[in-house]
Amino acid sequence: MKILSVVGARPQFVKLAPIAKAMTAAGVDHLICHTGQHYDPMLSDVFFDDLGIPKPDVHLGVGSASHGKQTGAILAAMDDVLAEHQPDWVLVYGDTNSTVAAALAAVKQHIRVAHLEAGLRSFNRRMPEEHNRVLTDHCADLLLAPTTVAAEHLTHEGLGDRTVVVGDVMTDVLYQVRDAVQGRPSPIATELDLSAGSYSLATIHRPDNTDDPERLSAILDSLAAVDHPVVLLAHPRLVAKAKDHGLELTRGNLLSHAPLAYPDLVASCLASRGIITDSGGLQKEAFLLRVPATTVRPETEWVETVDLGWNILVEPGEALTAAAMRPRPADTDAQPYGDGHAAERVVEEILDKDMNQ
Repeated sequence: MKILSVVGARPQFVKLAPIAKAMTAAGVDHLICHTGQHYDPMLSDVFFDDLGIPKPDVHLGVGSASHGKQTGAILAAMDDVLAEHQPDWVLVYGDTNSTVAAALAAVKQHIRVAHLEAGLRSFNRRMPEEHNRVLTDHCADLLLAPTTVAAEHLTHEGLGDRTVVVGDVMTDVLYQVRDAVQGRPSPIATELDLSAGSYSLATIHRPDNTDDPERLSAILDSLAAVDHPVVLLAHPRLVAKAKDHGLELTRGNLLSHAPLAYPDLVASCLASRGIITDSGGLQKEAFLLRVPATTVRPETEWVETVDLGWNILVEPGEALTAAAMRPRPADTDAQPYGDGHAAERVVEEILDKDMNQ
């Protein structure tokens, strides 16, 4: 059997790592297509080296563009990729433009689609990611849900017969990287001369938080007012938007820093006192590392992190500043995102589905 994985953004590379390993172990002919949606080396190529992922068989190099242009470019380019390699399945990851474009391209050519991380819902249709995940789920043949809550969403949408709960592959790779960096000094603490537990890490990149200059300024002011250093790992999108708005990223207790390679990010998270983010992936990673998260959004796909007291949803202003300074919550042994073996189940489910059709 031949399976084509299509990825293009940092969270997808992380998810790809355990999948690629499980594919090899199962003897699957596994090809990788990198769309080039994330083109900064720190958000792209370095992940393949750091996580031991095979080099992509195809690199589309689409680069940055508006949502419509980027999605259209990937969709058009995928036609030739699918015609050349003729996979039995296309495996798409998460909720990016690469996800929905690859899924649509495969469906048009009558190639079966499996969607990893299916069923997540923010119920906020302003988010491009919400459009992408809903459209992908409704055209996919196999829906690989990370949690029971995600599976319930799919059942409510009439997709229960295509759905299976496999756990979260991000948990797989995060646990592997966590164990590998355990005891390693925090790169951020070392570079900036900060002691462990004295700083928070922050990432802000979503359009809702960066496109409006007043909102972005309010977020930056709120982080600058926190009573300890907040290291902002500045995504290229944030850097560009701040420059367009005439905003300085470094102010008060807020320090701007380039993005980190994934192992360095995990090591720096482990030594931090908290995470402040608008990223879906990082708020969940914080929970798995048992680091308190503060999410600058009105909703989250990972409701378990909030229900268990390890994540707070806030708006810019005093609420954001206070949440970033709150004490550590009570410990929990809950494992809503699986046991670290989701990738093996993903491969098993695709193989099983293939044999039974």
